[in-house]
Amino acid sequence: MAAVRCAVLLAVFLLNVIETAYSEPFIAIIKAFANTGVGIVIATSNADVPALASDPNFAKTWINTNVVPFYPASNIILINVGNEVTLSGDQNLVAKLLPAMQNIQNALNSVSLGGKIKVSTVHAMTLLAQSEPPSSGVFDAKYVDVLKGLLAFNNATGSPFAINPYPYFASMGDTRPETKPFCLFQPNKGRFDSNTKINYMNMFDAQVDAVRSALNALGFKNVEIVVAETGWPSKGDSNEPEANVENAKAYNGGLISHLRSKVGTPLMPGKSVDTYLFAMYDENLKPGPLSEKSFGLFKPDLTMTYDVGLAKAGDQSPESPSNNTNNSPMWCVPKDGTPDAKLQENLDFACGQGIDCREIGPGGACFEPNTVASHAAYAMNLFYQKSQKNPSSCDFSQTATLSSKNPSYGGCTYPQSS
Repeated sequence: MAAVRCAVLLAVFLLNVIETAYSEPFIAIIKAFANTGVGIVIATSNADVPALASDPNFAKTWINTNVVPFYPASNIILINVGNEVTLSGDQNLVAKLLPAMQNIQNALNSVSLGGKIKVSTVHAMTLLAQSEPPSSGVFDAKYVDVLKGLLAFNNATGSPFAINPYPYFASMGDTRPETKPFCLFQPNKGRFDSNTKINYMNMFDAQVDAVRSALNALGFKNVEIVVAETGWPSKGDSNEPEANVENAKAYNGGLISHLRSKVGTPLMPGKSVDTYLFAMYDENLKPGPLSEKSFGLFKPDLTMTYDVGLAKAGDQSPESPSNNTNNSPMWCVPKDGTPDAKLQENLDFACGQGIDCREIGPGGACFEPNTVASHAAYAMNLFYQKSQKNPSSCDFSQTATLSSKNPSYGGCTYPQSS
C-alpha cells in the first residue's frame, strides 16, 4: 500500500486508507485493532468513486473485501467515500459522490451492517465561500445542489458531515498580530462576531462553527460534524516559518486540552466535536513541500517527534512534569514579572474557554484583592485543572509555570491536582 494515514485522539483511531486493494499491510492494520473496542474509520480512494457510483456489484465487492472479513472483531464505525473530492476540481467526480455513497450503503445493508457502520465523505474547508465571522458561514454556490443531496443522505442515515479544518493553512498570509495565538490556543483578545455577540478565542472553534452555520443555513441543523483531520506541521521549508515543533506542540496540545474540557464550541456548547489528529506518523515519501510531510506525532522510524501529553492507556490524564515525581499537588501560576496587559489576556482567554470564573467576580470568594494579577492567577490555574492537568495547558505563551506552593488564601481556595 502506498500510503496509510493514521490519526489518534485519546483512545480513538482514524485510519484513512487511501488505497483499498486487498493487501497484507491493510489486513495487518485492521487486524491489529481487533477486540480492542477502538473505533476505526476506513476510506475508499477517490479513484474508486466512479466505479462505486456506476456499479452496485463493485460496491458489494468492496464491502465483502474490506469490511466483512474484519467486522465486528475490528470495530469499523465509519466508511468515508473519497477524501476532499471537491478539491480535485472535477465536477463529474463530485457528482458521482452521492450515488457512490448510496451504493456503499446498499452493500452494507445487504450484509446486515446498515446502521451499524455509517457512510459519509470528507470535505475540505474550501467548500465554504465565506467563514468569517463564523455566523456568516455559507457554502460555495457551485456545490450547494450536490451538498443538499449529500446532506439529505447524512440526515437520513445519521452519518456525520466530516471536515478537515486546518488553522495552520488559515494562518498563512494573515498578518494580523493576534493570528498566531488565536490559531495556537494561546491567550489573545479574540475575534468578535457582531451577529451573535460571541468573542471567539481560537481559530478551531471559529472554523467549526462556520461549518455549523453553513449547515444550518441549508436546513440541516441535525447533521452532526466530525473533524476527520486537523493538525500542525513540525517542520517546513524556508518559506514556511510557522511550521515548527514549538507551534505544532502548542496547537495539538491546546486542541487536546480544549476537547477534554468538553466546553464545545460557542454554537455547540457542552459537547466536544469528535476530532482526529493528523497524523500519527510523518509521511516522508509524500510529494510537495516539507510541511506536507511533517504533520506526524512520530517519525517514520517510530521515534517521537514531540509529546502532546496524550494518554498512554485508556483515558488517563497525562503525567505531571518531572518536578512532580512524588505526586504532590500542583498549581498553575503566573511567572514573576508578567505584565498586567499579558495577564489580562490570560484572564480573558481562560474565562472564555467555558470555565466557571464566578469566584473572581463581584461577591465571589476570590474577588478580593480586585486586581488583574490575582484574578488571572485564579483563572489560569482553574483552566489548567479543568484541562485534565495537561502540562501544555499551563503555558500561556510561556507566562505560567507549575508550582507545588498552594496559592490559596483566606476564603479563596485554588483547585489542585495530585
